[in-house]
Amino acid sequence: MDWQAEITSAQARVAPHIRRTPVATVHAFGLPYKVELKLEHLQHTGSFKARGAFNTLLSQKVPQAGLVAASGGNHGAAVAYAGSQLGHKARIYVPEMAGPAKISLIEGLSADLQVVKGAYANALNAAKAYEVETGAMQIHAYDAPGTVAGQGTCMAEWETQGLEADTVLIAVGGGGLIAGAMAWLGGRRKVVAVEPETCNALHAARIAGKPLDVDVSGVAANALGARRIGDICFDIAKQQNIETVLVSDKAISRAQHALWKEMRQLVEPAGAAALAALISSSYQPAENERVAVLICGGNIAPDPFQA
Repeated sequence: MDWQAEITSAQARVAPHIRRTPVATVHAFGLPYKVELKLEHLQHTGSFKARGAFNTLLSQKVPQAGLVAASGGNHGAAVAYAGSQLGHKARIYVPEMAGPAKISLIEGLSADLQVVKGAYANALNAAKAYEVETGAMQIHAYDAPGTVAGQGTCMAEWETQGLEADTVLIAVGGGGLIAGAMAWLGGRRKVVAVEPETCNALHAARIAGKPLDVDVSGVAANALGARRIGDICFDIAKQQNIETVLVSDKAISRAQHALWKEMRQLVEPAGAAALAALISSSYQPAENERVAVLICGGNIAPDPFQA
C-alpha cells in the first residue's frame, strides 16, 4: 500500500472536520533538554481518534444500518461524534472498564451506547455480532487501513507545523496512531513506541515475532488496553524495526501531574504515557538528540468538572 498517498488523501478529506491541534516546544518537566509536544488531546472528543473516524466515513459508503464500533472509550466517542456530524446513526459498545467519564462523553453524543461486562475484547465481539446481524459498518479502533491513514494525518500535520525532532515518542494501545505515524514518516525520523508495563501488546509481539494476546491492567488500560496489537501496526513496526519501551503506572501518573503543574494541561494516563518514558528515563536520548512527544488523549477520569 502507498501509505504516503493514502495519508495525503486523508488529510484533504478530514481537514474541514478536525482541529489543527497546537504544538509547543518546552524546557520543562525537570529534563535537561527541550521537548517538542503535539497537543492532540485538544482534538474533537479529546483524542486523535476523530481523524480515523472521519476518514473512514468520508471514504466509504455508509449503509442504512449505520455504524458500529467497539471502544475503550476514545474511539467510541470519535465515531459517535463523526457520525452525528455527518448524519449517521451509531451503536457503540464499550467495556465497563471504560469508566464513567468516557461513558458519559459518548452518551452526550447521541449514540446508542451499550456497556459490556469485561474488557475491550468483549465489546469487540459484541460489535462484530451486531455488524453481522444488521449490516452496520464496523469501524475498527486501530486495525483498518482507513483508520490508520486517518491517524497518520496527525504526524503529517505536525511536520507542516515545523517539527524538528529526530525522535518521536508515541503511546501504543492497539497501534493505529503509531502505525499512521510510521507509515507517514517511512523511517525519516526515529519512532519510539511507549507502552505501560501492564498492557504492552506491541512489545510482547516484537519479542514473540508475531501478534499474541496479552494481559491488560493498569491506570491506562481503558485507552491503551488492547489485548493484541493490530496486524497493520505489527507489520510496519517489524519492517522499520522500531524501539519499544515500557513505563510504570507510577511514571505515567508523574507525567500526568507534571503536565498539569507545568503546563496546565489535563490529560488522561494514556495521554501522558509517552512523556513518562522521558521523565522516568525509560528512554534516554543520546547527546544532541532532539525529541518530541505526542500527547494523545485528554479524557481524564473522573471528569473534574462533571456535575
